[in-house]
Amino acid sequence: DVQLQASGGGLVQTGGSLRLSCAASGFTFDDYAIGWFRQAPGKEREAVSIISVSDGSTYYADSVKGRFTISSDNFKNTVYLQMNSLKPEDTAVYYCAKARGSWEIVLYPRDLHRYDYWGQGTLVTVSS
Repeated sequence: DVQLQASGGGLVQTGGSLRLSCAASGFTFDDYAIGWFRQAPGKEREAVSIISVSDGSTYYADSVKGRFTISSDNFKNTVYLQMNSLKPEDTAVYYCAKARGSWEIVLYPRDLHRYDYWGQGTLVTVSS
């Protein structure tokens, strides 16, 4: 079975850092893209960052460029999201998801239908 386990969320002050982890299993990790998404109360789910594990292609939302870094560890089948300089507007539930494809996925960051498995979410709260 495909499983995605997101972890690493928590409460942090403005300007602080967190590292989210997405541990994947049940599929060939190298063959797919993995995305991080977030959903704040009353808002739609949005793509934060995406990585094509096979070739390292990445996507970042404009709101997180220069502050967040996505990476993958192919030995641990894990994707990380390092979040620095956190702001209150980063507060949301963060989800990781497995894409249906690989490198081409980063070209369509807003198309959530391109993802077929989702993790359970981890809450990030940034206090002002």
